[in-house]
This record gives sequence, C-alpha cells and structure tokens, in this order.
Amino acid sequence: MKVNVGDKVYIPTHVNPFKVQARDERFIICTKPFNPKRTVLYFIVDLKTRRRGPDNMIFCSGYNTKDECEDRLKELQEGKIEVSYRHGIDLDLDIQ
Repeated sequence: MKVNVGDKVYIPTHVNPFKVQARDERFIICTKPFNPKRTVLYFIVDLKTRRRGPDNMIFCSGYNTKDECEDRLKELQEGKIEVSYRHGIDLDLDIQ
C-alpha cells in the first residue's frame, strides 16, 4: 500500500474520503471532518498487523489537526498507544 500525506483514502462504510494526515513505514493516520460535533472522524492503519481502527485509549488526545496527528504517530511509534484490538477491523481500503 503506497499512500502519502494528503492522499485520499476511501472505506466502504463512508461515501466521502478520509485524508492521510500522518504516516510512517508502519502506521497511517486518516481523518475527515465531522461537522455536527465540530470534530473529526479518524482511523489508524497498522500495516504490520493489516488492521485499521481507532486508538486503544478511552479518552483520545485528539486528531483534529495535522500537528495532533503527528503527535499521535509519535505515540504509536513509542508504543504508548496502539490500534484498538476490540474496535479494529481487517483492512478494506481503496486509495486515490
């Protein structure tokens, strides 16, 4: 899977695409606006385990800006957070 920051990612359960906000060789963080609550929807792709989902924290630290996404990427790399096993699913993405 070859995507870069700024690329659009489509998932089957959403009509509009998500945008890649941060990535490294293992993780990809994607978001899109969720206007009714003035926040974003997000998911993390773990290319090693071939799963996607939210992080495993009860109260996430935020994915609203590119800087916050880069901070979450650092936390993923350090092992402080990970893709939720309980709420994650197998990969099912289309990349534009």
